[in-house]
Amino acid sequence: MAAGEGVEIIGPPGDRYDEILTPDALRLTASLQRELGPRRAELLAARETRQVEISAGGTLDFLPGTRQVRDDPAWRVASPAPGLVDRRVEITGPTERKMTINALNSGANVWLADFEDANTPLWENMIIGQLNLKDALDRTIDFTSEEGKSYRLMPDEELATIVVRPRGWHLDEKHLLVDGKRVSGSLFDFALYFVHCARRQLDKGAGPYFYLPKIESHHEARLWNDAFNLAQDFLGIPRGTIRATVLVETIPAAFEMEEILYELRDHSAGLNAGRWDYLFSIIKKFRSRGRDFILPERNLVTMTAPFMRAYTELLVRTCHKRGAFAMGGMAAFIPNRRDPEVTEKALAKVHDDKRREAGDGFDGSWVAHPDLVPICDEEFTAVLGERPNQLDRLREDVSVTAEQLLDVKATPGAATEAGLRGAVDVGVRYLASWLGGNGAAAIHNLMEDAATAEISRSQVWQWVRNGVALDNGAKVTTELVREVLAETRAALTDQVPAEYLEPAVELFEQVALADEFPDFLTLPAYERIAEHSSKAGTSRPDATS
Repeated sequence: MAAGEGVEIIGPPGDRYDEILTPDALRLTASLQRELGPRRAELLAARETRQVEISAGGTLDFLPGTRQVRDDPAWRVASPAPGLVDRRVEITGPTERKMTINALNSGANVWLADFEDANTPLWENMIIGQLNLKDALDRTIDFTSEEGKSYRLMPDEELATIVVRPRGWHLDEKHLLVDGKRVSGSLFDFALYFVHCARRQLDKGAGPYFYLPKIESHHEARLWNDAFNLAQDFLGIPRGTIRATVLVETIPAAFEMEEILYELRDHSAGLNAGRWDYLFSIIKKFRSRGRDFILPERNLVTMTAPFMRAYTELLVRTCHKRGAFAMGGMAAFIPNRRDPEVTEKALAKVHDDKRREAGDGFDGSWVAHPDLVPICDEEFTAVLGERPNQLDRLREDVSVTAEQLLDVKATPGAATEAGLRGAVDVGVRYLASWLGGNGAAAIHNLMEDAATAEISRSQVWQWVRNGVALDNGAKVTTELVREVLAETRAALTDQVPAEYLEPAVELFEQVALADEFPDFLTLPAYERIAEHSSKAGTSRPDATS
């Protein structure tokens, strides 16, 4: 289907798609791609160069070339924007219709409407998700379940503020071509939402707000800032209207927090501690550097590990020094009403986690399920009281070194057989869900997203390459992993449809055991789903009930 000079839509058509794929939306997408696409390619190449340097024995440190930015006490980010002054509870989830209503009605202050890790980028997911956001702002959205239960929005004043997370810089949207090449998934998601919803958000008394994922340098933040300026000029709204919170979920970004805030300062709404992707990034960046960078199984790595404490305390210190919000990490637990004992223990851990974050100075935190909203609210309100945030808590007592950020070897815990089996099991389950069109998967009472599978497969890759011994004495080898993978496949045969299980097993083996480490498993996974996107059904499991 043609869509203007140099722009071609090759995704299948669908009901109301023309409301999103409008001339203005495609014009802005093409303009951003042409203007910023070459720099995006250069920055992705720079990531590869840095990886080669680290693998060869290099390290990470605070940048000497930007010391003046860190040492200048004068600059601050933009003042808090309407709808983002009180962010004590933020709920996350994909933009499915039911999820959209439930998240907005959840009682959270903010909803992270996710086109990234909690979403499978099927063509229909990307376009219908944009329609759902537009309908939500127009208050024309509703949903009726197969059981006849109806879902509708509460009054506007009771709804969460929408903050959209587009895809990361590394991902393409293969269903839209600009000058014969795939468009950036980041720019596609951003442009479509901005054209259709920026003015709608402003009319609601808020604005177009975004979460920016997977950033690895302040140069990548600058690219986003330029995209924001181009888009605001295109729509004729003042520069600085957009606000963005950056997820510090890569280890290189942890060394450039102040620089990232500086590059986005007129558009900045703060930083978020994206804990799961942060672990994945550490494993990925230092995967071939030996025992000093080998972590125990995922469930044993808590936020009290020394390197994680350094990371989160530095984030709070950095944000509040510059007048920016510091947002805490995900509570992914899903309450199980059939198992009250498990639920009680898990909720106690959520209380502890949110209590620690509030005590450390965070201004709010994330949850994945509406039932966790009251817990997060309770713990932050106990610290904040009637105050909307604690930006005035500067944490001048915090001083973090590069060595502390990289002190992975001090993490307590060990590699276990249960950990290996768990990594394979969760990785395969999640990939099967993702390939089936659901990027927010309920697995073992946790709401998992792509970061889960990334940690699972990268840790297996690292354990194999470093000959890690498990608690039962067995050495982690390619043969052992394939044996566990076969047992996992057999165990899931009656639980997961074969059309998703078989490719999930193949994909996990590919990304966990390949000689060359694939940077992101979603890259080969996307190639498996894209040509089948027109067949995506409507019976995918819902993320939130």
